Amino acid sequence: MHTRTPRIRRALSIAAAVGVIAITAGCSGGLASDGGDDKGGDGPIKLGMLAPFSGSESAFGDYMKNGAQLAIDEINADGGIDGRELELVVEDDACDATTAVAGANKLVTEGVVASVGGYCSGATLPTLPIFDEAGVPMVIPAANSNELVKQKLPGVFLINGTGTQQAEAAVTYAQKTGAKSVAAINDATAYAKDLADSFEAQAKEAGLTVDFNAVVTPGENDYAAVATQLADAKPDLVYWTGYYQEGGLIARQSKDAGFEGTFLVGDGSVDAKFAEIAGKGYTEHVLGTFTQTPDMLEGADQWIADYKKLAGADPGPYSTQAYDAVNVVAEAMKEAEGTDFDKVVKALEGLKDFETLGGPLTFMPDHTRSGGGFVIVSIDPASGQFVLKDDLQG
Repeated sequence: MHTRTPRIRRALSIAAAVGVIAITAGCSGGLASDGGDDKGGDGPIKLGMLAPFSGSESAFGDYMKNGAQLAIDEINADGGIDGRELELVVEDDACDATTAVAGANKLVTEGVVASVGGYCSGATLPTLPIFDEAGVPMVIPAANSNELVKQKLPGVFLINGTGTQQAEAAVTYAQKTGAKSVAAINDATAYAKDLADSFEAQAKEAGLTVDFNAVVTPGENDYAAVATQLADAKPDLVYWTGYYQEGGLIARQSKDAGFEGTFLVGDGSVDAKFAEIAGKGYTEHVLGTFTQTPDMLEGADQWIADYKKLAGADPGPYSTQAYDAVNVVAEAMKEAEGTDFDKVVKALEGLKDFETLGGPLTFMPDHTRSGGGFVIVSIDPASGQFVLKDDLQG
């Protein structure tokens, strides 16, 4: 879904990753070690997960890990896959490209036969050639930059809706509320820029006026200048496509500067920490585009209880997507009768309306899911949590 890596750095990371593959692929205990299929093995089937367990996005790592582990525990309790248990192997990518490259190579060395991780797009992008060369299919639960799809690698599938689909939800909501003019602000990361560009393009196609756009530098403490520019432009709605650290500050400072429109945020900002950063009295006008979290899903009470029993805490964003990613991979391996890369990819492509927590899943020819599943969420003033406001179905 997200990235904090400039384009040039990303290209260098990919080149470095490809160079390291020659060293690690030969000693891999996974697919590369037996001609591409470990079906004959009797040990556990290892699934790899790269996620942020350190850094500014670290909260999401545990959500993803626990969601994936819950799915694995359920599958193993039901007999595993062809009598073999699944095992989750986790590495921290810190939402950083260099760290992710190292983590991906460790997972390949550990012998994983599929990847069910990926939160920040900038950290996920440079791992694509590593897993591709090792013959490891990727079912990515969170990262959703269009750049992931543009690589056109056969083993890459997205559980989450793409930036294009998320931008479409933002434009739909703007039209639904009668907005005539909009603005976009991003932090120049691949995820945020991709989402902002798509939003602006779709807004113009829909006949909306784009009054203002801006790019900010992440990690700063003062965004008063861009907040003042936004207030002066007076759009009906602004779409912030970066992360909650900067988004919370911009929401606060723009309201102080006199901005009275809707402050819509992308999924990288949908977290209770947004309200903490913005402060009390600064979130009444804040909404977000997001895929539904467990508490928004009808009939998810038992799943939430099972998650809390496992994790000792409530599930959060992307716990359900990680859960779904494991189940999707497991279903494909059952259909493929093993872990052969080509057979698993073919099985993934053949899934039709496969039941997931996020709804029936069918992959499109480009390996994105049909329909993005994005909804509009708002902030509960009591808890600071984002809650469902509009499912955009009516």
